[in-house]
Amino acid sequence: MTKTPEPPFHGPPISSAAKTSKPATAPTGPVRSRIQLDSNLKRWFGRNLGLWRSRRLYFFGDAEVLRLDMLVRVEMYSEPSHGEAAYRLSWWPEESYDFFKIKPQYRSRGCVDVYLCGHQLRRSQDFIDGIPVKSQIRQVDEHEVILESQDQDLHVIEHIRLVDQDRYRSRSIYCWRDGQLELSEIHHEIRLEAAGPPLLGAATLAPLQD
Repeated sequence: MTKTPEPPFHGPPISSAAKTSKPATAPTGPVRSRIQLDSNLKRWFGRNLGLWRSRRLYFFGDAEVLRLDMLVRVEMYSEPSHGEAAYRLSWWPEESYDFFKIKPQYRSRGCVDVYLCGHQLRRSQDFIDGIPVKSQIRQVDEHEVILESQDQDLHVIEHIRLVDQDRYRSRSIYCWRDGQLELSEIHHEIRLEAAGPPLLGAATLAPLQD
């Protein structure tokens, strides 16, 4: 008697749920890198807390060069009212060399609240006219960031780099008006005091909104 051959075996039957289900996907690279970048920015700004002596040279477009020595204190609020973190920046002159007599539009002392909002830095006011300003942040590496701002009709790019285990800070600032370089600044800064305790409460000066 001839035996009927069995059909070839193709494995167990596939359920309808298995046919329609999609393979699990891991979180995409851009999401992970965005979270890491935001965390790195907050840590970088935290490294700037404390009191700094800022020795500056201003190169104006008419070939005028002025010197100025400032003291700058950076503090952090315990409760950010906007964004991921909030800071208070205070400044006053150590030695003005008549800078504020020659350039009275600059404020010799003041205080501004600064908010870290993702890849933006929002300041409650600028250093000349007292109006809010918003900067885009680009992190170059673990020690340096670049801020790009539009302050009324000025296009401003600022490079800030922490040096030698954060004991020094270098800032280079370039300001363009109508496509012409109007001002270049070089700031060499030395840390005088480490970060103090956080400021209790939340920042009160409102930032620039979208």
